[in-house]
Amino acid sequence: MYTSGKYSSRGPALIPRMKTKHRIYYITLFSVVLLGLIATGMFQFWPHSIESTADWTLDKRSVHDAPLIRLPVSSPIPERGDLSCRMHTCFDVYRCGYNPKNRIKVYIYPLQRFVDELGVPISSTGLSREYNDLLSAISDSDFYTDDVTRACLFIPSIDVLNQNSLRIRETAQALAMLPRWDKGMNHLLFNMLPGGPPDYNTALDVPRDRALLAGGGFSTWTYRQGYDVSIPVYSPLSADVDLPERQPGPRHYFILSSQTAIHREYRAELERLKEENGEALLLLDKCSNLSQGAASARKRCYKGQVYDYPQILQESSFCVVLRGARLGQAALSDVLQAGCVPVTLADSYILPFSEVLDWKRASVVIPEEKLSEMYTILKSIPHRQVEEMQRQARWFWEAYFSSMKAIGLTTLQIINDRIYPYAARTYEQWNNPPVVKWSSVNSPLFLPLIPPRAPGFTAVVLTYDRVESLFRVITEISKVPSLAKLLVVWNNQNKSPPEETLWPKISVPLKVVRTKENKLSNRFFPYDEIETEAVLAIDDDIIMLTSDELQFGYEVWREFPDRLVGYPGRLHLWDHEMGKWKYESEWTNEVSMVLTGAAFYHKYFNYLYTYKMPGDIKNWVDAHMNCEDIAMNFLVANITGKAPIKVCSWLCLVWVLKVCVGSL
Repeated sequence: MYTSGKYSSRGPALIPRMKTKHRIYYITLFSVVLLGLIATGMFQFWPHSIESTADWTLDKRSVHDAPLIRLPVSSPIPERGDLSCRMHTCFDVYRCGYNPKNRIKVYIYPLQRFVDELGVPISSTGLSREYNDLLSAISDSDFYTDDVTRACLFIPSIDVLNQNSLRIRETAQALAMLPRWDKGMNHLLFNMLPGGPPDYNTALDVPRDRALLAGGGFSTWTYRQGYDVSIPVYSPLSADVDLPERQPGPRHYFILSSQTAIHREYRAELERLKEENGEALLLLDKCSNLSQGAASARKRCYKGQVYDYPQILQESSFCVVLRGARLGQAALSDVLQAGCVPVTLADSYILPFSEVLDWKRASVVIPEEKLSEMYTILKSIPHRQVEEMQRQARWFWEAYFSSMKAIGLTTLQIINDRIYPYAARTYEQWNNPPVVKWSSVNSPLFLPLIPPRAPGFTAVVLTYDRVESLFRVITEISKVPSLAKLLVVWNNQNKSPPEETLWPKISVPLKVVRTKENKLSNRFFPYDEIETEAVLAIDDDIIMLTSDELQFGYEVWREFPDRLVGYPGRLHLWDHEMGKWKYESEWTNEVSMVLTGAAFYHKYFNYLYTYKMPGDIKNWVDAHMNCEDIAMNFLVANITGKAPIKVCSWLCLVWVLKVCVGSL
């Protein structure tokens, strides 16, 4: 009782004294923590670089207000463009890093006015309207960042669109002075009018080290495939003239030529074609009776009759686009806008965005030496195909040519697809108008969670005349429990397949398909006889695989229906010493491909291989009778972003055991 009373009598008096004593301490501690939080927040969100605070946009800063930079005569000059550059040798992809949106970040340098020691500008025009529109579009896009430390790609605010307005040496010195230049690594230059008299080089003459070039007149000699981007020459008429879309179909003229600066030999040949074909061909030229100016640029004449340009282009099915002093011509853009099928005659010219656009669907390319045969060549194209090409030409213009914004963002998207190939746009997304929907069979990426219509797999055996070996393969495959059907593709047009009585007797349907041509691509054709989701492609000499091994391969495929599942493996890799791709066929621990001489895959890929893969690949495979397995591996990998799966046969297991024993 006493102790309790003592504690209760002192307690109330003790607590107030403790609050008073430590009040200053608590206030000080709280203030320190609060200031620390404020400082941390300012550090996180305050710009970390002087460069990042600068803004190139003309809306916020006039060109005349841009800082003046004088170039000493002794300023370093970059090396000329390295023709050996590729994305894996001259571009630092690690700077791009991983981000959830799979999108590169682009930094635009602040505006600066570069002059030499005498105060003469490096360009006679400064910043053109077209280049300003281009930079404005990029700065408004999701690619743009104002934080230089996050940038993957750098774009100078130095306008090099038109080489005619540049002082070559001084422009190169200005590029080398950019703070992040680093020999042009990860820098992108836009140029539409390269070269100058008398040679008119097909690429920008300004020394640029390793910088990527988006060029408007590349030839096969100057274009670095997979590194540079071929872009169109922008036509100012695109913004000034509104051409309503015209329905595809026959036009008043069959062929129309509207260019004014055509070489006299080409014009003489066109005039000869005009004499032979009369009103079917309209040959226009500059109007000599009109005064020079903007109005005359929109007029064309033929024997005194005046036509509005580019409106007259809509009156022809085909429009000629001939090379001039430069390979790239703005007329191509005008022709596409009019929905006229361009007939390009410019040897070695790299068509704009040809890395992703299938120009065979929208244009006709004819060698210059065959100009005299142009009418006959174009007449051989079916009317329905011409209509499809007219529709595709107009859509190409709307999507990729219609503005500097379209050109700039398309260029960045192509580079983005190279850096993030697993998230890249598909062939259909690049080439099919949004209203066109392609559907045939279900994509294995989005298969319904229900059993397939037909269980098991269909074995497709490609053969020519090895009958004895073929029969042995059929006999062995027929023992596989999951085999649903066996389809023999007879690729020999000079010899009939054996009589029905001679074929092995098996318990599943056996169908023989005779092809019209001896092509390797026949093995990947989507035959109507294939009713199962799973397909086993197998050669007629693969006799070493047992029925158990084939059944196991099918079970593996059922777990991974969006992949190639095969037996023989191969490896492709870049050989830095040789400077080229290397293909390994030896037994190694590394595998990047499986041979389609014995592989399971979803029948969906038959449709893609036959109808959606770029035609040049199939044509090369059929012409050389080789590499169809490489083509299929690359097709599946590009569609799914996934590697093939190698299944080990008993020979593989023996080899593995030998390796293991040898290492002990």
